[in-house]
Amino acid sequence: MGSRKRILYIEDETDLRWLVRHVLESDGGFEVLACGSGAEALLRIGGFAPDLVLLDVMMPDMDGFSVLRELRERPEFVSLRVVFLTARSQQSDEYLRAGAQGLIAKPFEPRALVEQVRRYVGELASA
Repeated sequence: MGSRKRILYIEDETDLRWLVRHVLESDGGFEVLACGSGAEALLRIGGFAPDLVLLDVMMPDMDGFSVLRELRERPEFVSLRVVFLTARSQQSDEYLRAGAQGLIAKPFEPRALVEQVRRYVGELASA
């Protein structure tokens, strides 16, 4: 079995950040770095080298679109897969136009979240 896929999760809501990290690590077998703000994530991403970024849209100070723009301006992250995890799922075209690879709607069912993340990182089989 290869190394675990790495997920950078950016979410300002503490309880949800804990839940998603727990589900992805225990049920999905992923390695997760959970950050409480876009600024924190941008500082820590280089040392983590994620396979996928899960990104909330509505956050104070720096929203998800701003984080995505910053990532795309860095040559090493131009092709990094970014998926919005948001309650604002009705604007899915807007997220794709901004450069995200997809959208996962909140609220989510934990098993479905793991399956969707596996599809985005290219893991079709269970971990």
